[in-house]
Formats: sequence, structure tokens, C-alpha cells
Amino acid sequence: MSDKIRCDWCGTDQIYLDYHDQEWGVPVYDSRALWEKLILDGFQAGLSWITILKRRDTFISAFNGFAPEIIAQYDDDDIERLMNDKGIIRNRMKIIATIKNAKCYLEIEAEKPGAFSEFIWSFTGGVVKKNQLSTMREMPTQSEESEAMSKALKKRGFGFCGPTICYAFMQAVGIINDHLVTCHRYEK
Repeated sequence: MSDKIRCDWCGTDQIYLDYHDQEWGVPVYDSRALWEKLILDGFQAGLSWITILKRRDTFISAFNGFAPEIIAQYDDDDIERLMNDKGIIRNRMKIIATIKNAKCYLEIEAEKPGAFSEFIWSFTGGVVKKNQLSTMREMPTQSEESEAMSKALKKRGFGFCGPTICYAFMQAVGIINDHLVTCHRYEK
């Protein structure tokens, strides 16, 4: 074990420690990477994040590397293939939403390359919102920004993007810095 002080939520599981130290809260600006993370956060709804982390590689493989241009073309056979894949979360509504979200993503990106990233980052004016939390009890599950993002995504046709999912997504991709102030990652 390390003597590093971390946010309480990551516990001691190595997959969580690595995720916390290397990914969670690191600003992401790549449109496709943001879209993938939003999809994974949608699959996480109602589950623990470690469930998704442990299956992430299988998700990537099952969903053709999260290539939205391929996923947007999925048909009933693809839905059934995914429903039979024990390595992912087999939720028909989430799978169908992923296909729909791929189409919505492509519509936004057709406006200009990077448009999805600009859209996602617009909810904080393009800057990281840095909270100053001392305990996990202070950590919100949603915010004005996540509510606005959820509403805007739904208006664009996205599914599985409620304000709580959007807040978790914003934390994960570094739009909101919710590392505890005592965490070694807070200032980074």
C-alpha cells in the first residue's frame, strides 16, 4: 500500500486505486473519449462504478471500440448479440440508448470536429469547476451544471443522461474536481 492520501470512495481495490490516481478527475477534451465515458456512466446507473471498471475492456470489445459510426448502424442482431454477452451489463434499454446516443453524438460532431467536447465543456464555461470538499458527505450527486447538461443532452436526443449520471460523468472527466482537498490528486 501507498502512503498517499486518497478520496475515501476508492477504498483499497487496486483497480479503483489506479482509476482514482490516473483517470478520475483528469480533464478530457477528446470528443470521442468523452462520448465513451458518458456511455459507460450510463451503463453504471444503479450499479457501482467498479462493476463497470472490471468489465470496461469487454465493453470496449463488445461495442466495436466505442466507434460511434459503427454503433449508430447497429441493428436487432447487434442488440441480441449484446444481450447475450455476459461480459457487459445486459440491459436492453441501455444498449438501445447507446445506439441512439451514437447517432446523436455523430449529429453534434457533424457540426465541426470537436463540437461534442465544446458542448460538454460549455456547462462550466470551458474551465474545471474546482470544489473544496473535506469529506465524502459534502460531495453532491448533482449540480446546476449537471442538471443543465442533462436537459441539453436530452433535448439533443440522448438517453440515460440524467443529472446524477451527468454529475458522475463531469467528475470522472475532470469538468468538476471533486477530489477531497486532502487527496494527493486534488491540486493536480
